[in-house]
Amino acid sequence: MELAFERRGAGPPLVLLHGIGHHWQAWLPVVDRLAAERDVIAVDFPGFGVSPPLPPGSPYTAESLADAVESFCAMLGLDEPHVAGNSLGGYVALELASRGVVRTATALSPAGFWSRGEFLYARTVLRAVRASAQATPPERAPAVAENPLGRMAMVGLMVAHPSRLSTEALLAAGQSLGNAPGFDDTLDSFAWMMPPAPPKVPITIAWGEHDRLLLRRQAVRAARWSGRRVKLLRGCGHLPMSDDPELVARVLLEGAA
Repeated sequence: MELAFERRGAGPPLVLLHGIGHHWQAWLPVVDRLAAERDVIAVDFPGFGVSPPLPPGSPYTAESLADAVESFCAMLGLDEPHVAGNSLGGYVALELASRGVVRTATALSPAGFWSRGEFLYARTVLRAVRASAQATPPERAPAVAENPLGRMAMVGLMVAHPSRLSTEALLAAGQSLGNAPGFDDTLDSFAWMMPPAPPKVPITIAWGEHDRLLLRRQAVRAARWSGRRVKLLRGCGHLPMSDDPELVARVLLEGAA
């Protein structure tokens, strides 16, 4: 399947997968750091960013998104690339690891390790954030993004340090979130999401110390599932790429070693 993507650098290929409602630009804080050592391909999922939606009748699930990424990698001639993802992208990375079609997988605060109550909380937050993005008039959005309180309202549950995000990045992320045609169906599919099958390749899982969307205690379940220790991203929230680009780049490079 054809997907929108950004490709930079040289070396072993590393495919980056964003979270629900986001776009490949979520990885911009770390892309150039990674590209110094890897052939980095940051992808928009179908129905997100500027990638086309899935064909009519195709369900939006983590598995169908993994199918699309697997097809995309084959189209680019990427034979068992390294893969890394955040949130929904983290789950998809682990799903690809369970299929054995990637060389390694690194997941940052992956979805799917929640309790029922934690899922309902996350779903409520995501719906509210999307509704806010859709309700904010485009002409007012820059003023909201430049105001510290408005910025906190926009992304305070997603990042630990809202001030580290540029106004341009905030506005682009809000537009992507509000316009994503795959958002609602993908979010609905989370109600039936279970952890993937055991991985067939090396994996790394890391969790933001201050993750306010997928709460840090979910890392304990991820550790039990994986049978290995989960790394703690100190000082980081749910989207750690902007909170500490150096730390996240180091974790991704080590995971894709």
